[in-house]
Amino acid sequence: MAALLSLLAAATVATASPADCSALIGAAGDVVVDKATAVPANAAFKPDDSRTFYKSVPVSSAFCRVEGRIEGNIGFELWLPLAWNGRLLGAGVGGDAGVFNYIDMSLRVGQGFATVTTDAGHKASDAHWMRNAKARTDYEHRAVHLTAQGAKAIAARFYARPVDRSYFTGCSGGGRQALKEMQVHPQDYDGVIAGAPGPNMPLQSVRMMWSALEAQRKPQAALSDADWSLYESRVTSACDGVDGKADGIITDPLQCKFRTATLLCKPGQGEGCLTAPKLAMLNSIIAPLRDERGKAMDRGLFPAVRTRPGPPSPLLRAMWADAAHDDPEWDELTFSRTSDLALINKVMPQLRGDSTSIAPFIADGRRAILYQGWQDPSTNAGPTLEYYGALARDNGGLGRLAQNVRLFMVPGMYHCRGGPGVDSFGASGHALVSEDASKDMLWALIRWVEQGIAPERIEASKVTDAGSFTRPICAFPKSARLRGGEWTCEHDVALLRWPSAKFTK
Repeated sequence: MAALLSLLAAATVATASPADCSALIGAAGDVVVDKATAVPANAAFKPDDSRTFYKSVPVSSAFCRVEGRIEGNIGFELWLPLAWNGRLLGAGVGGDAGVFNYIDMSLRVGQGFATVTTDAGHKASDAHWMRNAKARTDYEHRAVHLTAQGAKAIAARFYARPVDRSYFTGCSGGGRQALKEMQVHPQDYDGVIAGAPGPNMPLQSVRMMWSALEAQRKPQAALSDADWSLYESRVTSACDGVDGKADGIITDPLQCKFRTATLLCKPGQGEGCLTAPKLAMLNSIIAPLRDERGKAMDRGLFPAVRTRPGPPSPLLRAMWADAAHDDPEWDELTFSRTSDLALINKVMPQLRGDSTSIAPFIADGRRAILYQGWQDPSTNAGPTLEYYGALARDNGGLGRLAQNVRLFMVPGMYHCRGGPGVDSFGASGHALVSEDASKDMLWALIRWVEQGIAPERIEASKVTDAGSFTRPICAFPKSARLRGGEWTCEHDVALLRWPSAKFTK
């Protein structure tokens, strides 16, 4: 806060003009601007994105590139376009962070957004950053919050006026960051988009860690990518036509019934089937995760959801080895679903993004859009549905919640993108189509915040080498149905009847 006040005070006496980018260099409290570089128009600018999976697209608009730090360890970049639309856009980062989200910055700065991103308080090159208590807390929620404050102050100085409206977009870990902004720092952004947010990340991580270790313990039963593809394709064939069109996409997995026993190899069959050990492994993974006493910890996976073959991801190991046990040499085979979950919840209590206490966010008229791929193998759809149900129960019911927070379930989409279904609709990392709110989720959010028009459906697209197609994604509790050759969004009673959600009107 001291840094924010210092910057705002500086704005009253040393206001920089858009043409005077270098005047932003310097320190104000905990915020340090190390570089401020004027990027000319038509330069097809791309930053060095070799260390991030958020690859930039060439930028042809003129802007001021600000590179800085907050409290020494929180890195950020802020791009300030000369042709500014008055809005700030925060771009979230996923996984274990440590990098910048250059793709959303480069996509949106040309539309006039001042765009900002943070590495969440550490560098990806620091393999054991989770042993640092401050870095953990910054990762949980502080880095995005402090970056939003600092970015607003710097933008106010550069443009000689405050930011009109501020928005945030992110998927996966970036989606969780959006939830934390809504829950913990509701004053930061007027609207947020939270994609595949994994509201209970620790429990989701337990599921992923356990299934990866099971494959290590039982190599003969370990499922390959081809095995998961077989399962996915068979389920899809069985449940594809419920929405009125056989197109390789399951619109609502809650209406899908499939017997995995049909995958068992018959005597003499060696292809297109699963051996008994593999079938047992499949059944154990898609079933509800159970603790050491046999009590269900979640509700399992929806039909056709595949998982990530292979060993645990580096983020999973870091959570328990470095954060929970403070021991880089920790033996992962000692992992306990119950005790290690309790331990990480104690060490990183703000890692969870499932708080339903969002009254300040709602009271101020702010808006949030959540979206989730039905076939997401990384942050599964069930917990997102459960969270939306909990939000409804604790905030006046589904109708009241929908005035401020809406959920879009995306049939056939994997984690943030990919899969057989549509996966491009103006969310984080999606190629831009237009500034049309009916086709772009960010502009739909902006219209909702600034004009009060809530999004009912968004025309999403899928582009592949084999061709492209479009279909709508619908605001919960509606799903897309094909009627007379036209896609409509219709009330889906199966969504409201899902036992774990318990939605109320």
